[in-house]
Amino acid sequence: MTLVKTILLVVVVTLASNCSTTKKDMNSDAAADSKTVENATEDAKMMENGFLKGTIVASTAEGDCPFVIQVADKETYFLDPINMDESYQKDGMKVWFTFSGLRMMNRCQKATPINIVEITSR
Repeated sequence: MTLVKTILLVVVVTLASNCSTTKKDMNSDAAADSKTVENATEDAKMMENGFLKGTIVASTAEGDCPFVIQVADKETYFLDPINMDESYQKDGMKVWFTFSGLRMMNRCQKATPINIVEITSR
């Protein structure tokens, strides 16, 4: 009889430990889904306010702009911000920004010169 009780106790403990692990996984999945919804809401709000998503790209190649903003919209293109603050001059930094175009000669071949109106990290 004690053998049956011992086996039953082992089964109950095993099931209880597995259930708590599943519960934790479900909670972390729910938290991840919540963050995804928050990010989508933030993206929609920023785009509604006229901001574009961009990524700062640094270059040390001769004749190239030192920092450009890569915009991946329907197609990828590069913008050359002539007034970007040093705090945003970090390769790979993700930003939201608005800009106005400039009527000046390009400083580098791959990017169009712009004046940043507003910029913030994302």
